[in-house]
Amino acid sequence: MDKTVYLVRHCKATGQELQAELTEEGKEQAKELMRFLEKRNIKRIISSPFMRAIQSIQPTAGSLGLQVEIDGRLAEHKLISKNLKDWLNRLEESVRDMDLKMAGGESSREVAKRGMDVLEAATDGTVLVTHRNMMGLLLMQVDGKQGLIKWTGLSYPDVYEVKVKKDTFDVKRIWG
Repeated sequence: MDKTVYLVRHCKATGQELQAELTEEGKEQAKELMRFLEKRNIKRIISSPFMRAIQSIQPTAGSLGLQVEIDGRLAEHKLISKNLKDWLNRLEESVRDMDLKMAGGESSREVAKRGMDVLEAATDGTVLVTHRNMMGLLLMQVDGKQGLIKWTGLSYPDVYEVKVKKDTFDVKRIWG
């Protein structure tokens, strides 16, 4: 089935915790995102359960008269069970070795699989709201090495259009 799915990274937030909310700047970004997505043929919205993701898409959902469906598979990549000062280095390691699994965390391969399960099940006109690591891993799955390059430059928010035709993906950044 041919379809268009929009991958959205959440707006600027106060932190990384599950309940971290949007900053004032993030709230303004959510309004910009709403104006941007209103011009698309959006029929469905699925979000990570993290507060910052939900708050990023709520203005759009309200404007379009849609409900925000919550799907835990779009949650942020749980790299490790504790806070690390060198988390960025560890994240880079987990991308080089997709099966690397740190204490209490999940591998990049596991994260990519759960994200792809949602993407593949999405219907035409679906928005998937997620986080940097999940979005980067999804972009790598659908756009190979180009996806890895895109990952490093993701903004708050960011939007990629993924056109799916049979088993092929046409990926384009449409935000900014």
